[in-house]
Amino acid sequence: MDGHTEVVVILDLGVIIAVGSLLARVVARYGQPAVIGEILAGILLGPTLLGRLPGHLTTHLFPLEARPFLTVLADVGLMLFMFTVGFELDRGQVRRFRSATAIVSLSSVALPFLLGGGLALLLYPANRVEHGQVVGRLPFVLFLGVAMSITAFPVLARILTGLKLHQSPLGTFVMSCAAGADVTAWAILAVVVALAAGDDQVHTFLRLAEMMLFIAVLAFGIRPPLKAALNRLAAKGRDSRLPLLFIIVGLLLSACVTAWLGFKPIFGAFIFGALMPRESILKVDPEVPLVAEQASRFLVPVFFVTIGLSVNLSGLSTSGYLLTLLVIVVASAGKFVGAGGSAMLCGSDRRRAAAIGVLMNSRGLTELVVIQVGVSLGILSEQLSSILIIMAIVTTVAATPLFKWLYKGGRPNGETERQAKVPSRVNETNSV
Repeated sequence: MDGHTEVVVILDLGVIIAVGSLLARVVARYGQPAVIGEILAGILLGPTLLGRLPGHLTTHLFPLEARPFLTVLADVGLMLFMFTVGFELDRGQVRRFRSATAIVSLSSVALPFLLGGGLALLLYPANRVEHGQVVGRLPFVLFLGVAMSITAFPVLARILTGLKLHQSPLGTFVMSCAAGADVTAWAILAVVVALAAGDDQVHTFLRLAEMMLFIAVLAFGIRPPLKAALNRLAAKGRDSRLPLLFIIVGLLLSACVTAWLGFKPIFGAFIFGALMPRESILKVDPEVPLVAEQASRFLVPVFFVTIGLSVNLSGLSTSGYLLTLLVIVVASAGKFVGAGGSAMLCGSDRRRAAAIGVLMNSRGLTELVVIQVGVSLGILSEQLSSILIIMAIVTTVAATPLFKWLYKGGRPNGETERQAKVPSRVNETNSV
């Protein structure tokens, strides 16, 4: 990196953090999560707005020689973010998969996946070739199915926490469903990544087997002795920064291993976070998740800009906007009907089921991470990635106001105090 590029990268970081923070505050006034403002900041700093002004400002502010360094910073921010997603994942909620929880969780993935795959078959002829390379039909179909199936677990947690519903029966139920849905969707995405590598079936199977072996080593070889050591430290009443040091080193090593296996580093970060002994770590150093989240908060906006630089919404034609509308309808209908419909079958009333469907339809940053994987694999065209980004923004923006409208005062509109407390008679142990 020469001196000029170094100055440009530093300047870019200042601009990204300033604009992202400003827009995050603006959208927060309207009850939206900060991620929406940061996504908008990335799009506005790209060719959609800044690039259309005289002087080619986007090109001068984010020159090609600076973008690889910004991409590395964005990848580090993403790894920290995915670690926090995995770390906040309540494995107890995932293990609670009985009847209603399992049905709603799997339905919220299966229906949008099928609808997305069906739409992909229609779109494949026009997206068969990307950058001179033929895109495989199966990876393309599976990837679009996954893109339609994602639920933003962190966004859900923030919405419910902000409304003080995260410990309510509804909040617990939705978070359990979202946890299971996310694990399922990420597992499918790992298969898509293996298939997109272009290997034959034997090599694809070997890639997945190696990944499973890595997960087993973390779960049964590293987690138990680490948990025992941390519990001994906690019993002695010692505060220590060792967990944070271990987390940083382990996170980077896990990301390296998954990248070496042919997957994206974010998979390693997510798996490492999900399998660490959360309670034991928090007993010794309760600031670990806070440090990771704050570090990612400064670096993740860089990811939005690197994504925004490839998004040109002004370049969409009339047919492109119609396709965008179709993608939004398919994605929203799949999530809403899949989650809400199955909740009704399990005994929820219509308003509560609708609230569940609305919440499960939020996608946020998690969807952008999936889109970035698709772009890096050469599966998505610039136009299709732009359309999916719009879909992610619309579904996330709509989630909070729709949920508040359906669930005013902590319970669905029109629901009495008694109805809010009485569990479903269909399955009381899994009350929605």
